[in-house]
Amino acid sequence: MVRDRALTRLALISGLGMSAALAACSSEDITNNPAPAVATATQLVADRDHHREPAPGLHRLKHLVVLYLENHSFDNLYGEFPGADGLDWAHNYTQVDLTGVPFATLPTPPGGAFPSNLPNQPFSIEQFVSISANTPDLVHRFYQEQVQIDGGKMDKFAAVSDAKGLVMGYYHTMNLPLAAEASRYTLCDHFFHAAFGGSFLNHIWFIAAQSPVFPGAPTAVVAVLDPVTGLPTVDGFVTPDGYDVNTSYSVNQPHPASVSPDRLVPNQTFATIGDRLTAAGVSWAWYSGGWNDALAGHPDSLFQFHHQPFIYFANYADGTQAKADHLRDEQEFIALAQSGGLPAVSFVKPLGEVNEHPGYTNVLSGEVHAKQLIDAIRNGPDWKNTAIIITYDENGGFWDHVAPPVVDRWGPGSRVPTLVISPFARRHYIDHHHYDTTSILALIERRWHLDPLSTRDANANDLTAAFDFGRGGRHHDRDGDDR
Repeated sequence: MVRDRALTRLALISGLGMSAALAACSSEDITNNPAPAVATATQLVADRDHHREPAPGLHRLKHLVVLYLENHSFDNLYGEFPGADGLDWAHNYTQVDLTGVPFATLPTPPGGAFPSNLPNQPFSIEQFVSISANTPDLVHRFYQEQVQIDGGKMDKFAAVSDAKGLVMGYYHTMNLPLAAEASRYTLCDHFFHAAFGGSFLNHIWFIAAQSPVFPGAPTAVVAVLDPVTGLPTVDGFVTPDGYDVNTSYSVNQPHPASVSPDRLVPNQTFATIGDRLTAAGVSWAWYSGGWNDALAGHPDSLFQFHHQPFIYFANYADGTQAKADHLRDEQEFIALAQSGGLPAVSFVKPLGEVNEHPGYTNVLSGEVHAKQLIDAIRNGPDWKNTAIIITYDENGGFWDHVAPPVVDRWGPGSRVPTLVISPFARRHYIDHHHYDTTSILALIERRWHLDPLSTRDANANDLTAAFDFGRGGRHHDRDGDDR
């Protein structure tokens, strides 16, 4: 029964008939139990695909594009994806309060769209709110997510959320524009965001694989923790030992004019992936929606200053040539994708209205924009040797049933969806390897022979399992199928 339901969903998602859906599933028997849900740091190292060994064919990848979206867990978007470790495998979903007592019904989500008697289990958001409409935002902060995960039990998401029972909501995978891409290419179903909490810290980990510091931070921004619950009684953005872990802003531009200068994060001096690429003579850029307007002093109302990680680093400080060379506007990326001439590595950060972040935008607008970016690349001259990775900075506070691996004090956090789209990507494939955000860094380092930035990316699986470079020499049409 589960297998029949999954095949039906695949046929709907991919636009295939049932016989084609069966053929597409040939590489993944959807009746098989997916990869183990929990992994330790030791297991992750053992699971690596010979990270520093030669990767035959990887040199054929000339362009890597990473599209960095916002705030959804794997189960929230891809819980219905056939063959994946999704909602059909979620057997322990009951949410409990801080004392461990199960809720009789889910705490009522805010906003008035949701009923007060939601069963204590996952539910379809689209019963109440369209995929094209905004939902309330959900808490997604450093200490809160650790309590939500609750030692791997994944049972305190509703108890530690301002959005209450909304944490258990999910979207129908078949309604996602990107689901067809996931079906056609590779979907990674054990990919975890690198660090506990929100966008700021995960963006820093995305480019540097470690946490920033704020020595001498004002006392008012330093967190104070309840020793019993582990939750902050003072929810500052700096840990008691001086690490910056929640939303905060750089001393460099752009940043909100309203922030007191003593609360601006000082320049960080440890290495980033940009530094490694530059030193090796490899071209790269960070392309951000609304960047030019923000830098000119009139940012869009939904421009997110803390989504610009390179500006927190001394090497990209105001007035540096590196800032001018490498921090660019998304419109420039679109033009290069269409005409050719993409750098070797492109990081793309959409503007807030199209980044899928709950609260100020919706899922559909972000997915449509992502499709436009994919099509700009796929219809351009660089497509034949390009890989696109689409991932999410963090789970946005949404529940996921798979406990993250235990690696270090920083994370990883919960699972997020990750797609690999390329002429070289495995087709109709679900990759069960354990990854986190630093796996993208590991892939870049392996492809361009760069040193790792920290122990995390040094030990990460590098995503090469998602590729089949033996596909070479064949032509691929613009919808991604062989011809």
